[in-house]
Amino acid sequence: MVALPLSSWAGGMLAPAKNSRYKIAVIDLMILKRQKISALPLANEIGADGLEVDMGGLGDRPTFDNKLADPAVRQQYLDKAKELNLEICSLAMTGFYAQSFAKREGAEKMVSDCIETMKQMGIKVAFLPLGIQGDLVKNPELRPAVVERLKTVGKIAEKAGVVIGIETALDARGEVELLKEIGSKSIQIYFNFSNPLEAGRDLCEELRILGRDRICQIHCTDKDGVWLQNNSRLNMKKVKGTLDKMGWKGWLVIERSRDASKPRDVRGNFGANTAFMKTVFQS
Repeated sequence: MVALPLSSWAGGMLAPAKNSRYKIAVIDLMILKRQKISALPLANEIGADGLEVDMGGLGDRPTFDNKLADPAVRQQYLDKAKELNLEICSLAMTGFYAQSFAKREGAEKMVSDCIETMKQMGIKVAFLPLGIQGDLVKNPELRPAVVERLKTVGKIAEKAGVVIGIETALDARGEVELLKEIGSKSIQIYFNFSNPLEAGRDLCEELRILGRDRICQIHCTDKDGVWLQNNSRLNMKKVKGTLDKMGWKGWLVIERSRDASKPRDVRGNFGANTAFMKTVFQS
């Protein structure tokens, strides 16, 4: 299958349906524009409806290296997004991929800082990966600490009227139990297609087990190797049928699925994946 050219998107053939139940976004970090306002025009050129913006690096800092903490920078983002008719669909705390949410001192404050930025920008969803160090399958002893911290974060998010979407190593039934234990409507699952596929689980069954109201947003790609349209283990039309029957609607955010032969070809990889997702979910 051949990717549609950029001119097709610009010409409106794959223009976003304003009232579409599904919208397609890319991630500033993955298009090599982490916390750079130039990510917005690039996302527009790629053909996306929106952008997930990263909160910046973490390292040994007391909180994220977040340029959006500056009111002037925030306004520039909001103005540029409006100009391009793009939405900022979510913020991402990818610094926790390599940090321990369960053990890192001040983790709740870091998430609280993200929530404050969400409030200032009118963003309703944030992505919080529990990461390698927070793998609850390999490290079940961390569960009590993770639950208590997410309960605290959940109260802050509820007060702000936002949702924190977590990504875990658990299967869907495990995530249902985890969410029950946390007990907050503001802590939901940010589902990633790659996780059940890599673990050999049935992707559509995992979606059904979680159900419509536990999934806030979806990273709609697999590991790198081939474009989505060439991925033999990911039947996107079947996925759409499952989501349709569930009554789910929201943002499908493209994370990976880059061609292994040209991993840094941002326009080629993300343009092809965006075009494919729009043919499936917005036709």
